[in-house]
Amino acid sequence: MKLGFFEILLIVIFILLVFGAKRIPELAKALGRASYEFKKAKEDLRAESEGLLEEAEKNAAAEDKKAAADNTDTTA
Repeated sequence: MKLGFFEILLIVIFILLVFGAKRIPELAKALGRASYEFKKAKEDLRAESEGLLEEAEKNAAAEDKKAAADNTDTTA
């Protein structure tokens, strides 16, 4: 869905009427800060989940090695 010039103009006029010209810079700053914080939190979660996956893979590999070693000990 694309917004044309007329739709954008209506949105801007509505925002001016609701918030007033003096509060728009404050709202833009708050929106920018919120966007930054959201991106930062998203990257933190991604890094944490990748770390947990790597740890789980290492643990699985260690368990496989231990199980293989236990099998060779019991068969020998």
